[in-house]
Amino acid sequence: MDAGSGIVDDTTSRELVHFITQQTRFSLISDILAHPQQHPSMCELEELNPSVSEAAVYKNVQKLIDAGIVEEVALDDNQRRQGYPWKFYGLTEEGREFLEEHNLLAAEETLQQIYDTISDKPEKMVKYENVPRPDDV
Repeated sequence: MDAGSGIVDDTTSRELVHFITQQTRFSLISDILAHPQQHPSMCELEELNPSVSEAAVYKNVQKLIDAGIVEEVALDDNQRRQGYPWKFYGLTEEGREFLEEHNLLAAEETLQQIYDTISDKPEKMVKYENVPRPDDV
């Protein structure tokens, strides 16, 4: 399932929709969409999914990357700060287009509003939210 090569036939498209809408993966995509910069760190994704193991969060993010839906972006060496995340995860252009095509972005604004209302975010998460993201994001 390589979204980067363009999704043209209905079978592949249906398979990718099924793949994306599996509970953990869809939750991760929703978390990315809800994030203020739409590029959360792995730590933020783990905090937002407390019922999922860290290993499962990582594994599902990797699957979304492999499918061409999500991309990993990193801060340049000179922008990195010790003790802070430097890798972030966001939708690829192709991933966003695919989600739009299949009406899976309809709740994007609502997700962002919900995220803004989370009042009991762990201190670490609040700290990480305010870390600079790569310039090309």
